[in-house]
Amino acid sequence: MEVNRNFSGIRFRSWIQFVSAVAVIILIALATSLVRLRLDLTEDDRYTLSPPTRKVLSGLKNDIYIQVYLDGDIPIPLKRLRRSVREMLDEFRITSGRKIDFDFINPSESSNQGEREKQYQSLVNKGLNPVNLQAGDAEGGSTQKIIFPGMIVNYNGIEVPINFLNNSSGSYEQNILRSMEGLEYEVIQTISTVSKDTIFKVAFLEGHGEIPEIETADITMNLARYFTVDRGIIGGKQGILDKYAAIVVAGPEKEFTEADKLVLDQYIMNGGKVLWLVDEVKVNTDSLTLGSTIGLFRPLNIEDQLFRYGARVNPVIVQDLDSWVIRVNIGSGNAQQKFVALPWLYYPLLIPSSSHPIARNINRVKGDYSNYIDTVGLDMAIHKTILLHTSAFSRVLSPPLIISLKEAEKTPSEKEFPMSSLPVAVLLEGVFPSVFKNRSIDNYVGAGNLKIKTESTKTKMIVIADADIIRNEVTRSGLQEVPVPLGVDKYTGQTFGNRDFLINCLNYLVDDDGLMELRSREIKLRLLDKARIKSEKLRWQLINVLGPVLVVILSGLAYGWFRKRKYTSI
Repeated sequence: MEVNRNFSGIRFRSWIQFVSAVAVIILIALATSLVRLRLDLTEDDRYTLSPPTRKVLSGLKNDIYIQVYLDGDIPIPLKRLRRSVREMLDEFRITSGRKIDFDFINPSESSNQGEREKQYQSLVNKGLNPVNLQAGDAEGGSTQKIIFPGMIVNYNGIEVPINFLNNSSGSYEQNILRSMEGLEYEVIQTISTVSKDTIFKVAFLEGHGEIPEIETADITMNLARYFTVDRGIIGGKQGILDKYAAIVVAGPEKEFTEADKLVLDQYIMNGGKVLWLVDEVKVNTDSLTLGSTIGLFRPLNIEDQLFRYGARVNPVIVQDLDSWVIRVNIGSGNAQQKFVALPWLYYPLLIPSSSHPIARNINRVKGDYSNYIDTVGLDMAIHKTILLHTSAFSRVLSPPLIISLKEAEKTPSEKEFPMSSLPVAVLLEGVFPSVFKNRSIDNYVGAGNLKIKTESTKTKMIVIADADIIRNEVTRSGLQEVPVPLGVDKYTGQTFGNRDFLINCLNYLVDDDGLMELRSREIKLRLLDKARIKSEKLRWQLINVLGPVLVVILSGLAYGWFRKRKYTSI
């Protein structure tokens, strides 16, 4: 009887311990549910939002609804991208205090082909870019699928598209990785823009033979996602640029007057930002259709100004072995026209700097009769960063020079290209001296007594020695003119990084939240060793299938043995 009473007491204490443990677990669970604890244990902090992102999200005043169109039956790498998008938007929702909501939508969900086509066209009209994929089917063949790796951000009735699939050169896995790296920037930049009370203004200068509006239409339409974009003439009027966060000097062909230079200079002295796209050699490309053209030196009267700021655009034409092609008619006579694509050394494929957020993870930028830049001066207050440069096999030609289509038929040798990595785009940051310091300005200021600033506040500018990288092609049919997307070759469909590069340039120049630095984010690609997968496939299959079963069996045996030993001793 005594043994039974002892056994009953032990069982009672065991139940008390069990109930107490369950109660403690429930209390801990309830307590932790009231406390938001999120830990990012990844080496590259891929689940941690940056301080600028948190600042933007915490300042949201109205709700934002995001429709993500990356859903449905998609390949595994894109599923990984979809998971990254979902995880990031979850973080956005929590950080914003539930002001951000989102849904994933399958644009191909409808079984009716007509409805699917209507949905596709609607998304294209809104600005999402479709991607055609070859996917395997159940019968071992392949089918073509259309996906829209992008999202629509809805804010106060405004819809803004975001295409987040990176298509820069490289492997498929690398493109997915780069897309994941750029996700936070692409989304938060758009959210920041649409939610701001004021929108920055950007102006394209006119009056000096700049590139016509129709030939900058594509970049203008894309910049309109972020800025209010104007065009206008300086006319020597002081302060006319003060309301603009940045200005664009795109391909002037006429000399600047001293009065206009003074307006630009004082705009910079007061903290204004400038994107210069200038070249010092004029090439008449229309004449090239006749077989040859000429390149002539064309001064713009801003050489001294750029020199004072720390850059010199050299009046030479760059040739590069790593170049794009030109279509040449090799047929005889108009009745037998036959066009072939031949390498054209005057179209260098410029290499973006991978170390700076402006140029990181973008496609090569297609140049067009580029010049190159020397960084000059020893002023420690000005920091200079190369953004675009030529390949390891380059050379320069000085004007006047004759450019003939017959050059495309020659096979050049690497020995003929001794120059390497010639800078074509340079970022200048810091405090700039005025080009009008110690100069008389009475002749072109007018009656007013202007007191010029001789040193700028801290600001930045970008100098690009190739104006044509901003020029989009135009298709003409009668009186109708339609701009071709910037950076897209209309014959091959090849996409270059011109548009992305220029948009990044403007965003960087006017960025006051530090969002652009998010483009420097790097996520390490940890791919499985395909050779080991093939050779060790059976072993890992057995481990994954039998391992959990063995663990459960051994745990059960161990538990039974300890339990038997415990109660046998009693």
